Amino acid sequence: MRLAVKALLGWFVLFGLVIGLWQAAFPESFYADFPGMGHHWVSPDGPYNEHLLRDVGLGNLAVATVALVALLTGVVWVARAAGLAVVVLDLPHQLYHQLHVSVLPTTADQVLQSTTLAAVSLAAVALLVLAFRLPAGPPSAAPVTDSRAPAPTHS
Repeated sequence: MRLAVKALLGWFVLFGLVIGLWQAAFPESFYADFPGMGHHWVSPDGPYNEHLLRDVGLGNLAVATVALVALLTGVVWVARAAGLAVVVLDLPHQLYHQLHVSVLPTTADQVLQSTTLAAVSLAAVALLVLAFRLPAGPPSAAPVTDSRAPAPTHS
């Protein structure tokens, strides 16, 4: 697997784990404090909803899991699935925030959020394109065997 694909998969593993764990384990903190350093990008957009934040966090963890499996196994079809997953997650997410950027309190926050979301979306598209440009064999390159079954005999 190409280094660029591995790097992008690694990014989405790290991003999904950090953000997903924060959302799923500490939803109120994520709501009040994201992205940190004195900026607040979630709380201006509506009332706190623990269920929603935990669900989104678990979705981010699921995407990170697929990206991790792709990274650890090197299976191109799994890398493609990870690419599709991050595009499905990130492009609509960016579109929503672009349409509602005015809820943020400052122009600086609006620019920072738009820039970071655009960077994540570009990384998602890059992963998808690069993963689909990789040569791939059949979805399952390794034969599945049952270790409990007796070995075949040849006469």
